[in-house]
Amino acid sequence: MNKKIPNFEVSHIIDLADPLRYRDENGSTAELSDWGVNSEFGILYDVLLGSPECFRWMGEENLAYSSICRASDRSGLKFDHSLAMRQHEELADAYRSAGVEVHFLEPNQHTPYQVYTRDSNFMTPFGAVVCQLANPRRRGEYAEVLRFYLSKGIPIYEMVSAGNFEGGDFNLIEPGAVLIGYTDHRSEERAAFQVGGWMQQEGYEVKYAPIDEFYVHIDLMVCMLAEKCAAVCLETTSDDVLEWLRSKKIEMIPVSFRDTMNLACNVVALGNDRVISTDAAVNLNNKLRAMGFEVYDPDMSMYTQAGGGVHCMAQPLRRARV
Repeated sequence: MNKKIPNFEVSHIIDLADPLRYRDENGSTAELSDWGVNSEFGILYDVLLGSPECFRWMGEENLAYSSICRASDRSGLKFDHSLAMRQHEELADAYRSAGVEVHFLEPNQHTPYQVYTRDSNFMTPFGAVVCQLANPRRRGEYAEVLRFYLSKGIPIYEMVSAGNFEGGDFNLIEPGAVLIGYTDHRSEERAAFQVGGWMQQEGYEVKYAPIDEFYVHIDLMVCMLAEKCAAVCLETTSDDVLEWLRSKKIEMIPVSFRDTMNLACNVVALGNDRVISTDAAVNLNNKLRAMGFEVYDPDMSMYTQAGGGVHCMAQPLRRARV
């Protein structure tokens, strides 16, 4: 029996035979009118964040999956839960002050890294994609993601099944063009090509970016700031990806290797030349302000030192189409 899943508009009903697969296998999937994104820089209306309530540093359970975590572990830094809670609230307040409605996943003590919401899912113009995480201790994150989308009536475009793939490796550079990274560690080639194949069927241009696992995800090195403008680590991004970005006439704001490994490149565009960054990204923030951007820069040290920045922590649910 077909299930009817309503969107915001009462007149707009999505007829789904399978609530976990909105994708048309022939590549003719209808774009959503009320949810979804077709870029990383359209005005952001709704964002999904994880709950910080159960967040803690996973220590040895996560060292194999992040060079950033290994650096933090060597430094002897200590986790402060009360500080993490305050920092997360400051982040949520930054979104609210920018006019963004903030949604939260339910806390789960067994998935403390659910706070890095972009790892476990990402949004397309056709609905959400639920990912398959590399770390066995994180694979259960899919459950809260599914509960959220089904409870909100947000269509799930697809679920990754070919292997590990994480949302930080899916980067909508502009409408109709996506940059997909993979390391064969956090995201595997076969799963990256599964995701890319879906998008190619929908008529998208796909640029694949194999990267060293040291760099974790492509969104540590390339993040859109506005239309035709991106923060890019020129030292770590491959020449063919840089040339592809140039072919799209993307202005690249350089971020140094050192700043990149401190998650300075991992930012969220809010639209209308506004950006969520962090207070640690001093060089990039100064450049952006000089260019006329409004920059929100909360202290997010409890999260960046555990391996993820503000882009990793945000799953955009709805943006203005561009």
